[in-house]
Amino acid sequence: MNNNDLKLILNTQASLIVVETWDETRSVDLLQNFFRNASLPAWRWSVTEGLFPLGFGLELANPEQYAEPENVLRYIKEYRKPGAFVLCDLHPFLETPKIIRLLKDIALSYSQSQHKLVLVSHRLQLPPELSRLAVSVSLSMPSEDEILGIIREQARIWGDKNRKAKIKTDNQTLQKLVNNLKGLPHQDVRRLAYGAIADDGAITEDDLPEVTKAKFALMNMEGVLHFEYSTAHLRDVAGLYTLKKWLENRREALSSEDSKLDPPKGVLLFGVQGGGKSLAAKAIAGVWGLPLLRLDMAALFNKYIGETERNLREALKLADLMSPCVLWLDEIEKGMADGSDDSGMPKRLLGTLLTWMAERKSRVFMVATSNDISQLPPELMRKGRFDEIFFVDLPDSQTRYSIFSIHLEKRELEPAHFNLDALAQLSDGFTGAEIEQAVVSATYSAAARGRDICDELLQEAIQQTQPLSVVMAERMDELRAWAKERAVRAN
Repeated sequence: MNNNDLKLILNTQASLIVVETWDETRSVDLLQNFFRNASLPAWRWSVTEGLFPLGFGLELANPEQYAEPENVLRYIKEYRKPGAFVLCDLHPFLETPKIIRLLKDIALSYSQSQHKLVLVSHRLQLPPELSRLAVSVSLSMPSEDEILGIIREQARIWGDKNRKAKIKTDNQTLQKLVNNLKGLPHQDVRRLAYGAIADDGAITEDDLPEVTKAKFALMNMEGVLHFEYSTAHLRDVAGLYTLKKWLENRREALSSEDSKLDPPKGVLLFGVQGGGKSLAAKAIAGVWGLPLLRLDMAALFNKYIGETERNLREALKLADLMSPCVLWLDEIEKGMADGSDDSGMPKRLLGTLLTWMAERKSRVFMVATSNDISQLPPELMRKGRFDEIFFVDLPDSQTRYSIFSIHLEKRELEPAHFNLDALAQLSDGFTGAEIEQAVVSATYSAAARGRDICDELLQEAIQQTQPLSVVMAERMDELRAWAKERAVRAN
């Protein structure tokens, strides 16, 4: 919401207006300016302060006597002159029948009273009796130019407190900070920008991850959407050469707003459990230098009707605000399974997701991972939903060699001291996760026997493992058969 939006909305015949925002101070300032310019007397109410004039030239004796919602609404109902009343955080009282009725009385009497009733809260769900009488708006977030202006303002404030010190930064880092602050209200932009400056009097690359973490904490989705602080690099992912090349070719299109290329939409990765799909999702964010958001499909579900879809909408909205970023839908079949469900929940979730995928303008790259692609509805996999569908097969001998090397180095062991060719040959049919567990098992065995880890212990751990490729041989054959005509091999 900006000044032009306010003029349009407040000049209508609507008496009841709902403003959803975390930035109460800015919304009240905008409303105050409008009412002053419109020469309309205005008041502000809260349960802690009662009813106070919102401007000059107004007086009200004992404002505290109107602190109770019922008292203030009765006062407004009986007030005989045109006026505007900004009620802050009335939402906890909207389940009281008398409060609902008083609000409805005020709204229905607009033709006589000319009252403007504005409800300001971080989230406000009107009861059915009032929803058709109200107009809902939300505060617009600051533009890039406004964010840049706020950063410079906070730099001046910090400089004045530190003997006119100059802030050290460069244009590229400054622009990255502006991008990281997009999607936040003005008050939060001020606070995070000042925090980035105040720690060392400079805006550097080291400030950016902390700003992103703080930004995501402010937008917490209560367990539905997680900010993954640790991402990977493509060198941490063995194999997947086709996928790596595909990603490298599209790096600039997603990371640069100046690119003339269409930004990539996303990929669907499917294959056997432990094959490296999750690591690949982390590596995409790492190699592109973008925030990684993981959407927990199982956590979306809520017992209340409509809340599950709302959770998904809010999560997707947050991803848009975090743009550019990578959105990882882990085990997407858990929420979009193409099966029978009496509630119709999966179909409604699918509809919400498909609408967002088709209409989004933000640079959000979606990575969906699935262990059982047969459960996914065909509408989700048709051409155009994803840029590409990749099948992550079992690693070949060369890739298994690399996986052993990676996990030995992580444990500060020198790969050259081991016969990796023999280990790779012996672990035929193993996933990357199973190879890692073999290394972990061998380190435990070495510690228990009071000796260093060696080829013998690694081979013993491998031989004691029954890989999924054996346990689920038929399932692997089905996956390969499905992928042969419908997907691109990531390996």
